[in-house]
Amino acid sequence: MLSHPIAPVYDGRSRILILGSFPSARSRETGFFYGHPQNRFWKLLAFLYGQNVPVSIAEKRAFLLSNRLALWDVIASCEIQGSSDASISSVTANDLSPLLNAAPIEKIFTNGKTADALYKKYILPRTQRQTVCLPSTSPANAAWTFDRLCSAWRVILP
Repeated sequence: MLSHPIAPVYDGRSRILILGSFPSARSRETGFFYGHPQNRFWKLLAFLYGQNVPVSIAEKRAFLLSNRLALWDVIASCEIQGSSDASISSVTANDLSPLLNAAPIEKIFTNGKTADALYKKYILPRTQRQTVCLPSTSPANAAWTFDRLCSAWRVILP
């Protein structure tokens, strides 16, 4: 059983919440979200917001907060083989209520179908807040080019 090692990123100005499923093995090693160099998450957000790609954890955190973005994952703990979402079992969901009570979140987006399905199963009954499922930024989602991802993810912009 693995526990989520990364604290959520948000503050009292966060308007958009992006939820993944559970940190990849590389993200668990680096200690921050979307740590695999092939994951397109940071490059995508930087492109959409017209900013440089943040590199350090401090830069990534500042990027999120300055753009009023909150970031976390659906799962608090689970069984997982490496980074494979398909292998996730024995799920315990994160309690989003501290985040949702502290930040004026207007919309919740999920990064990929697994995160969306897990949110609907474990968290939606408690929050009663709908999500918008966006295509995964994972390198495993090779069917989606960077341009297609950008088009789909534009909905997060204010």
